Amino acid sequence: MSLTSSNKQELRLLSKKFYVEACDDGADDVLAIDRVSTEVTLTVKKDVPPSAVTRPIYGILGTIRLVAGTYLIVITKKKKVGEIFSHAIWKATDFDILSYKKTMLHLTDIQLQDNKVFLSMLNHVLSVDGFYFSTTYDLTHTLQRLANTSPEFQEMSLLERADPRFVWNGHLLREFAAQPEIHRFATPVMHGFITMHSCSINGKCFDWLLVSRRSCFRAGVRYYVRGIDSEGHAANFVETEQIVHYKGSKASFVQTRGSIPFFWSQRPNLKYKPKPQISKSVNHMDGFQRHFDSQIISYGKQMIVNLVNQKGSEKPLEQTFAKMVNSMANGMVRYIAFDFHKECSRMRWDRLQILMDQLAEQQDEFSYFLVDSDGKIVTQQEGIFRSNCMDCLDRTNVIQSLLARRSLQAQLQRLGVLHVGQRIEEQADFEKIYKNAWADNANACAKQYAGTGALKTDYTRTGKRTQWGLIMDGWNSLIRYYKNNFSDGFRQDAIDLFLGNYSVDEVEPASPLHVKKDWKFLALPIIMVVAFSMCIICLLMAGDTWTETLAYVLFWGSASFGTFAIILYNGKDFVDAPKLVQKEKMD
Repeated sequence: MSLTSSNKQELRLLSKKFYVEACDDGADDVLAIDRVSTEVTLTVKKDVPPSAVTRPIYGILGTIRLVAGTYLIVITKKKKVGEIFSHAIWKATDFDILSYKKTMLHLTDIQLQDNKVFLSMLNHVLSVDGFYFSTTYDLTHTLQRLANTSPEFQEMSLLERADPRFVWNGHLLREFAAQPEIHRFATPVMHGFITMHSCSINGKCFDWLLVSRRSCFRAGVRYYVRGIDSEGHAANFVETEQIVHYKGSKASFVQTRGSIPFFWSQRPNLKYKPKPQISKSVNHMDGFQRHFDSQIISYGKQMIVNLVNQKGSEKPLEQTFAKMVNSMANGMVRYIAFDFHKECSRMRWDRLQILMDQLAEQQDEFSYFLVDSDGKIVTQQEGIFRSNCMDCLDRTNVIQSLLARRSLQAQLQRLGVLHVGQRIEEQADFEKIYKNAWADNANACAKQYAGTGALKTDYTRTGKRTQWGLIMDGWNSLIRYYKNNFSDGFRQDAIDLFLGNYSVDEVEPASPLHVKKDWKFLALPIIMVVAFSMCIICLLMAGDTWTETLAYVLFWGSASFGTFAIILYNGKDFVDAPKLVQKEKMD
């Protein structure tokens, strides 16, 4: 297959089988999927009946069992993002979920309803922007990891060699993974963000890329997935790599972000900012140690950059994090806390330079990965900045973009693109590309975790905070509040189903989707609305005397306020909570 081939496939649908054949690699092999036994085998083109209904697809995402039986998920539309070293990179933009069963007559009404809900969950996950794939290049590994592999690794299929942390359809491809002969029909897909730009500085053209890989371990939505699990996987863990390609030389700088790595939660309860709770019943050090052991194996030395507030409800998290790093006493892990909101309050964004100056020596020590045009490794990145705030979104992204720019400055000077004394900030055309790409990266990560675009992107895009930026932050905060309280349970369930944290049991007598709501869930909001309406009516339609009017207004006003207070007190009962996986048990 040519490096930039369209990777188009033909899906042939028959009553008893699905057939998938590659259109442009000259191979005779055809994938046959039995719709009755669900067996997956290889056959040849001449054995495919000519009567089959045919449609083009661009890859198989995998299979999943729901109430109605097994479903095949395929990529039906794609958009070319660009090329990495002549390898085509695609974004999957549309999918189809095909039932093996031809009829639903074997299902009861309740099963039909449940099946419909599970399908809507899968469709929801697939509708979130940011699924990328390549049929010839391994997107899940950094340049440095790929450069330090064995010849045997290079011979493996993309599915075998992919980093399981970043293969979002790993669960869906489990049956394919067990059969090496059909690996070439499986498409490992990563979730996150990729942007590529051909740039020019001083008349010298180079490619600049930004790749963010979201981990599928402890994946989920903002308030339902915080901290780590017992394996040491951190919530909202994202590996971000910045790549430069100039005259055959390749340079890369990698950073990570991830939730504060001990056991804590912050469940929605109708309050604008729920109070974080640090678990008192578990041994935090086990998971903490596992997290950093795996990080050191993957990336080397760790420089933790903790950006949370050092007062108020975030203060205990900062104190605990600092204490645990000290207790672990690992020379490979260092820690710095920077109260982002306090330091940059009243639009004093220039104060971010204080942090950059504190990290400069460490960044020079870590260096970056560089390989010359002959393929010889010149420098390796010896360590990594692991940044976090509460969500690991807005504050984190600002700091990551500043660290990445400093690394890029050094790389472009070393490659001879920038002259001595020149700064990236002075290159107006490139600076605009750079800032917009990092702001787009922030938006993608935020939409995938919090449900809205990122905050503070006006600073990332322009280098300064604007009044319009503050208004947009307010709007995004309102949408986040609504989604976090009233739709994130469904979003969390959808992710758990897609990633295999929950498996549908066809014979399960009681579906977890049917949770009986307490009487107060319906009654209290109705009482509050009625009482508030009556209060307004009494104000508009005054009684015979002002005392009578005041009495009515006070009565109905007190009733509506009292009901609102009861709802707020029982906030956890009124939010949309996950039903499939008991997150309480996982925290």
